[in-house]
Amino acid sequence: MDFKWLEDFLTLAETRSFSRSAELRGVTQSAFSRRIRALEEWMGTDLLSRDSYPVTLTPEGVLFRETAEEAVRMITSRRAEFREQSRARGGEISFLSLHSLSVTFLPGWLMRLKSAAGQMTSRVKPENFDRCIEALSEGGYDFFLTYAHPQVNIPLDPERYPHLVVGQDSLVAVARPGWPREWLTEGMPLLQYSRGSFLNQMTRIAQGQPGAPKIYVAHIDEASMAEAMKSMAVAGHGVVWLPRLLVEAEIAAGKLEIVAPELPMQIRLYRNPLRGRGLTGRVWQVASTLDEGYSKTE
Repeated sequence: MDFKWLEDFLTLAETRSFSRSAELRGVTQSAFSRRIRALEEWMGTDLLSRDSYPVTLTPEGVLFRETAEEAVRMITSRRAEFREQSRARGGEISFLSLHSLSVTFLPGWLMRLKSAAGQMTSRVKPENFDRCIEALSEGGYDFFLTYAHPQVNIPLDPERYPHLVVGQDSLVAVARPGWPREWLTEGMPLLQYSRGSFLNQMTRIAQGQPGAPKIYVAHIDEASMAEAMKSMAVAGHGVVWLPRLLVEAEIAAGKLEIVAPELPMQIRLYRNPLRGRGLTGRVWQVASTLDEGYSKTE
C-alpha cells in the first residue's frame, strides 16, 4: 500500500468531494479516483458510498478513517523526528530522478554537488516521468532530475518550478553488431516503450529525423525501463532508442552500435519552490555553477 493513499482518503473523508480532494492533493481527478479505488482494493472492501453527493463513508470507511488518522499522525511524527536528526547531522536533500539518470548522470554529479555544497544527507527516488511530476507537485521532494527536449511538454509551471540545465545527453538508436542487412529494406525490429511514456515520446521525435531507420514494432516494454530495453538490444532483439550515457560502455565494448543520427537532450534539474529552507537554496546555488559548460537557467 502507498502511504499517500491514506492521505488521499482522509482528504476525501473531509471534503466529501472527489474534484475538491484532487485539487487539494495536486493531481487530476481521474488519478485521484484511481488511487482511492486502489486503496479499497487493497483493503478488500468499499470505503465510500458513491451513490450520493456529497460522497459518504461506508461503515467500514468510518472505522478505517480512525485507523488512517492514527497511522498518518504516527508516521508523520516519526518522519519529522528522523528528519530533525538528519538536519542535526548536516541536513538532508531529496531528489526525484528518472531511472536511467539515477544510474548514469546522477551518481557523479551528486558527488561533485556534495563536495561543493558541504556536508549533507541525500535521498534519491528513481521513478518514471509521470510519478516524478506527481511526487514533486505533492511537495515531498526538493528536486527533480529529468531529460528535456523542446518538443516534449513538461507539465510544470515555469513560474512555480524553475529549472537549471545541469547536463547534456542524447538519444541514440542502437542494435547489436551483425544485424541482418536486409533490415535496411525490410525494416528494423523496434523495441518500443509503452504508449504515453516519456521515452516513447522522445523516440517518436528521434524516429522522425532524417536518416532514422525504417522500423516495425517487434517488442513493447510495458514498464518502460531503459535498462531492460538495453538488455534486449544486446541480446539481438532489435533496435532501441536509449540515452547515450546508458549505453556508452556497450558501444565502446562493441556490444552495440549506433544505427541512426542522435537526438540531443538536456538534463534538467527542477526545484520545488515550497521547500525553500537554507540547505535547498545553497544546493540550488551550487548546482547553478557546478558545471560551467552546462548549468544555466532558462
